[in-house]
Amino acid sequence: MRRSLAGFRSIFPRRARLLGAAAAFVVACLLTGGPALAAEPPPFTPAELDQMLAPTALFPDALLSQVLMASTYPSDVALAVDWAYAHRPLEGDAAVQAVQDMPWDPSVQSLVAFPQTLAMLGESPEWVRNLGDAFLAQPEEVMDSVQLLRAKAKEAGNLKSDEHQVVALEPAPPPPQVIVVNAPPPPTQIITIVPARPQVVFVPVFHPRWVFGPWWHPAFPPFFFPPPVRWGWGGPTWGVSVHVGFWWGRPIPVTHSLWGGVHWGRRSVNINVNHWNTIHVNHRINSRDANVAWRHDPRNRRGVPYRGAAARNQFQAPRGGPRDAQRDRARLELANRLGPPGPGGAATGGVDRSRLPQRPAAAPPGTGAGGSARDRAAGVDRSQIQNRAANVDRAQVQNRIAAVNRDNALRGAGNAAQTRQQIERGTSSLGAIQQRAPGAAGAPARRP
Repeated sequence: MRRSLAGFRSIFPRRARLLGAAAAFVVACLLTGGPALAAEPPPFTPAELDQMLAPTALFPDALLSQVLMASTYPSDVALAVDWAYAHRPLEGDAAVQAVQDMPWDPSVQSLVAFPQTLAMLGESPEWVRNLGDAFLAQPEEVMDSVQLLRAKAKEAGNLKSDEHQVVALEPAPPPPQVIVVNAPPPPTQIITIVPARPQVVFVPVFHPRWVFGPWWHPAFPPFFFPPPVRWGWGGPTWGVSVHVGFWWGRPIPVTHSLWGGVHWGRRSVNINVNHWNTIHVNHRINSRDANVAWRHDPRNRRGVPYRGAAARNQFQAPRGGPRDAQRDRARLELANRLGPPGPGGAATGGVDRSRLPQRPAAAPPGTGAGGSARDRAAGVDRSQIQNRAANVDRAQVQNRIAAVNRDNALRGAGNAAQTRQQIERGTSSLGAIQQRAPGAAGAPARRP
């Protein structure tokens, strides 16, 4: 064997060395847990964050927050883009109400009110996914990037109050206690943007290379997604140009579709509960607070993997099975529909019954008409449950009666056996007396 191996190596020395190196590499990969390509992705740099946030940084605060929330569900966003394109005439509250039965996260449903925004998000699914991953893993840095971009636009004279929006300055919160190495300094002031009229929203379209002044990251130029031609927009339809490279979309009337908000002091986003519950009737929030903090729902991720181990550990469902996800979703939807428990303990205390679909009256028996399939199914289930309960009760009663009868029979049998034994003992005694009686009568009497 050694001689043959030596001969092989002498004939093919180079191939043998290559095979040995390959084997060593495989062993090293097995020992180290895999090749270097499986390393964790690093956090997004400030340059990357400024690049990806440039297209949305000048949105009104509420719309910006809803875009950030929705970007964490990239699969739902892609479906909403297709729906909005197929229903282009719809916008505002009417569009949001039309997608209430869609299995999308409410933050994604809310964006169909603003087709211009969805059209932009549909231009680059990779950008949407990275934006969502950045917001989940680095929310504070995302908010700081937005403030930096707004400050740049204001310094360039391209961000100011007008008939479309109100731009205001607020003092910045105290700097964080933990200082991140190589991170840009925190903003010295907070710039807020709200619609000039609360129920009319103008979505700006701007070229980042112009609106922010000279760009400060040459290796990471800002993203720009102009209005897609296929949506039928462009030219005069965008209204009067404020400056070269800055346009306003058409006004969109909304009442409750704009329910998001930004808590700049905490660098987080929140939800206006009243507006949310009014427009998202299938996903009501049960809270006494006017505003609640937004939380990412991993069940609406639709299997899209998270970027980095930290996000996976925080948001990945521990059970992960499709049946568990369906069960959790059904449980959540039921809780949202019924509301908090009422005084009697039933979970119907927070239900607005006027918003619940009314069940049609059932048709008379035997007609085969009237009532929905759900009503008939409910009737069948109720009758089956009642029959089963009746059968269980009847069986329990019969078993108890049989047990009582059996106990009585055993007691009676025992008493009868005891009586029979007593009679037998009495009969034997009487026989003995009778046997002794004849002998006593025939014997001679003894004389004293």
